[in-house]
Amino acid sequence: MQVGIPREIKNNENRVAMTPACVHDLTAQGARVTVETGAGLGSSFSDDDYRAAGAVIGTAADAWACRLVVKVKEPQPSEYGYFRPDLILFTFLHLAANETLEAKLRETKVKAIAYELVQLPDGSLPLLAPMSEIAGRLGAMMAEYYLQKTQGGRGLLAGGVPGVEKARFTIIGAGTAGRAALQAVVGMGADVTILDNQIAKLARLEEQYQSRVRTLFSNRKNLEDAVTASDAVISTVLVPGARAPHLVTSDMVRRMSTGSVIVDIAIDQGGSVETIPHSTTHDDPVLVIDGVIHYAVANMPGAVPRTATTALSNATLPYVLLLAEHGLAALDITPELARAILHVE
Repeated sequence: MQVGIPREIKNNENRVAMTPACVHDLTAQGARVTVETGAGLGSSFSDDDYRAAGAVIGTAADAWACRLVVKVKEPQPSEYGYFRPDLILFTFLHLAANETLEAKLRETKVKAIAYELVQLPDGSLPLLAPMSEIAGRLGAMMAEYYLQKTQGGRGLLAGGVPGVEKARFTIIGAGTAGRAALQAVVGMGADVTILDNQIAKLARLEEQYQSRVRTLFSNRKNLEDAVTASDAVISTVLVPGARAPHLVTSDMVRRMSTGSVIVDIAIDQGGSVETIPHSTTHDDPVLVIDGVIHYAVANMPGAVPRTATTALSNATLPYVLLLAEHGLAALDITPELARAILHVE
């Protein structure tokens, strides 16, 4: 099968769908791979690296003309013209927060398979997990960065120094992103609380971190108390295939101290913070609302593309190999792919 890898055009999206090493595996299987010129440059992969792996370098139109197109982020409006009924599109879609894209995919009858909906029988999300891990760690870094007075924050060092109070962090959600954020925040030495509605997850974190973290069951009162007392909040809420619920309300934000920071990792699913009207970009990453700094970049891993590209490509490769060999018949032998396809009439 022909496999196309276009260059990502979302703001500061420097990832690319596949590394040259993974392209080598595809071409070794017999796939004909077309990579758009410059697609890998943001991740420090040259066109020559892809040629050496057996790919053909072409234009955006060449890459999109392939039967199977593999991307990182959801198609942008300028790419909708490439949609057609025989196209198999494999990428992050996050359609719960993008009705326009969903309508266009349905209208053109594209066979779209969403990375974030590929789910194993145990409930895990193998293609979302590596990006959630990166976003969680970056979320902690961004929260600490924007707490600096020079960035408009409260002027706090996360871990403080001897004799000085530590910054108070709250992490909402103990999934992959939440655990990654927690690991980073604990490493900073901050005073940290993590909330989740699954006691088993909190018990595992208690066992792992013991007295270094505070765990709370996520009910309305606990959430309100933790958020309003925090210097930094990192929200990692995920409902697979659905919009994130607004757990952090406008009232909670108004009661936070001026110069506090909120990082909403759930923004690509519509956002979990009521005060955030839209996602932001790496070029213009924050909004200040009621004196609180809101960081709401929808493609956070794009800031560390070499790491993120390699991690994502490693995770998607087995599925890309199956789709390249079997086409849509891969859905019959791989139930997790069948769960992730957008069904069109």
